[in-house]
Amino acid sequence: MGTLITALSSAAPRMTPGERRLAERLGQKLDDDYLVWFDVPIGPMRTHPDFVVLHPSRGVLILETKDWSLGIVQRVTRELWDIAPAGRHKRVINPVLQARHGAHDVVRALERDPQLVHGSGAHEGKLAFPWGYGVVFTKITRAEFERSGLAEVIDGHAVICSDEMTESVDPEVFQERLWRMFPQRFAAKLTLPQLDRVRWIMFPDVRVNPPDAALFEAPEADGRPTHEGVRGDGTVEGIQLPDVMKVMDLQQEQLARSLGSGHRVVHGVAGSGKTMILGYRAEYLAKVAAPGAKPVLVVCFNEPLGAALSATFAAKGLSDRVHVRHFHRWVRQQLVAFHQSLPPDGPNFFDELVEHLITAVDRGQVPRAQYSAVLIDEGHDFRAEWLRLVAQMVDPETNNLLVLYDDAQNIYERSKARGFSFKSVGIQASGRTTILRVNYRNTTQILRLAQRVAAEILAPHDSDEDGAPLLGPISCGRDGEEPEIRRLPTLGAEAAYVAQALAAAARDGRAWSDMAVLCHDTAVMDACAGALRRLRVPHTVRRRPGDFRPEADTVKILTMRVSKGLEFPLVAIPGLGRLPAPDEDDKDAARLFYVAATRATEQLLVTVSGDGRLGQRLAV
Repeated sequence: MGTLITALSSAAPRMTPGERRLAERLGQKLDDDYLVWFDVPIGPMRTHPDFVVLHPSRGVLILETKDWSLGIVQRVTRELWDIAPAGRHKRVINPVLQARHGAHDVVRALERDPQLVHGSGAHEGKLAFPWGYGVVFTKITRAEFERSGLAEVIDGHAVICSDEMTESVDPEVFQERLWRMFPQRFAAKLTLPQLDRVRWIMFPDVRVNPPDAALFEAPEADGRPTHEGVRGDGTVEGIQLPDVMKVMDLQQEQLARSLGSGHRVVHGVAGSGKTMILGYRAEYLAKVAAPGAKPVLVVCFNEPLGAALSATFAAKGLSDRVHVRHFHRWVRQQLVAFHQSLPPDGPNFFDELVEHLITAVDRGQVPRAQYSAVLIDEGHDFRAEWLRLVAQMVDPETNNLLVLYDDAQNIYERSKARGFSFKSVGIQASGRTTILRVNYRNTTQILRLAQRVAAEILAPHDSDEDGAPLLGPISCGRDGEEPEIRRLPTLGAEAAYVAQALAAAARDGRAWSDMAVLCHDTAVMDACAGALRRLRVPHTVRRRPGDFRPEADTVKILTMRVSKGLEFPLVAIPGLGRLPAPDEDDKDAARLFYVAATRATEQLLVTVSGDGRLGQRLAV
């Protein structure tokens, strides 16, 4: 079966009957290595072909569908058609030209990547794989097409007719109809990296950590993109193209594009792309919302994660439509905005703050349904009553609620209340849950170390669909350096070693903002900050809410707890020999280490002094 990246269940409301029928045939009649997108903006001109079909050997195919019966077609030429749907005259472009224009926009963009074109010979600079385009007439038979004169203005090979896309059609015959739409065929097979590059260029919204420059989206004066300017050194107009174009994997993209309305829960291991999917979903909902619609709320417990997400949406110009809030900050803002009293300062201030808001909502003093959508990141950090409170803020007319969850990272044990279920807190996600098991963030070596230390708390266990399973991560197989584990005599020696290692990484070209030092407590933070200061390494220490500046080019010093949801190419974890702390059990300490270690995408440095049991597990 062909892989429909946009699932029928979510695409159906915006499909015509003919589009739905074609989607069903593409799913039924194609092999599973065919990828199919419906109504997704593509290329630099953001055109919206009805369908895009991609196959490693066959290439790229752009399809337009028309639910026109022969009776509404009045006059046709090779350029323009006069049609009269519902008795109203319209002049439209010849549908095959519409498909061709969309295909040409994509091809121009793809040809700007030297890794996707012939490097020499008669076809130098042209795509190294086939491409084509065509039209599907869902209400016109082949006989009607031939005798009506339509064949005089559209090449018959560029058309599939209604009687050629029936449920009973032979799969090989159906596929051959598609591939007749290619002007030429030649032996070529896209490699997996090339497939990622094609997706990166065609679908900018699935890029992971895209560069700031819009490499493939700069139009010329006439508004159309150019494919000139590609240089032999792999640059476009002097801009270096990424050697590796990182995109969502197909499961992530399929999930992101297919999240329909209603309540949804995504269970995912660390590094599986949960936050990336949340970002895609929030941006999509904000952009499709009608003018004046209620905003989207993104809420998380971790304040630095909230700061990072907020900066991302601000960079996209979405701050007015996507509100990112740290949970307790949001609670306080709600009370102030609706003129409710705040609790007095004290040891239980934050608990009482939430209780005040729950009471105010129950009494109708703070309204429910304030947001068109609510997206909860790191939902495992939330108490059951917090989830129930936030779920009430979704407008029932839109009913968009998304919860991201990973019980292995539940370092606060808040949602472990006996009998916890999503239904019990008002989240109706039965039949709408997804599990992401593959870790893409970490190298195999980093993930292996994290799993070794945290083996006891990572023993997977299942749950019914309304509960919270504990998932064991599966490595995506990306290789890298072995983590460095260094035993030293004192905490001061650890801090000095970490500072020297980060300074050396900077000399090798690593940006300061690529590095983080994750600590269990303030004593370790202070020791590391002092060592970095002595070497004049620019750094910032996150001691209280508001201190975290993700955009600053500095080494970030954070506690392990508040690092959740963040990632850095190079992470140092000093002080492991101090764990577990006197008031902490082994499992809690191991869970914290697992969270901290899985923040590292490329390099991990762990230092140990002292005889703590967690440090002993590293066998250094």
